[in-house]
Amino acid sequence: MSPKDTASSTKSRGTSMFTPGRIAMLVLAVLVLVFIFENTQEVKIRLLIPEVSMPLYLALAAVALIGAGCGAYFTRRRRK
Repeated sequence: MSPKDTASSTKSRGTSMFTPGRIAMLVLAVLVLVFIFENTQEVKIRLLIPEVSMPLYLALAAVALIGAGCGAYFTRRRRK
């Protein structure tokens, strides 16, 4: 393969909006949102000492956001 062929193949792969990884993450995000919003009952959550009563979907959404934030932090940190 010539350098010209390899350069064009990497360009075409990088410009695609829908890669298999992105589609998988999109499907996973939709499933997480469906799971979160299907669980609407009120629950009691113990946060070390205080006990908080809140809808389960808010607790699940908070944990999902914390997990996404940690994943983004460690992914950025690994790239550097």
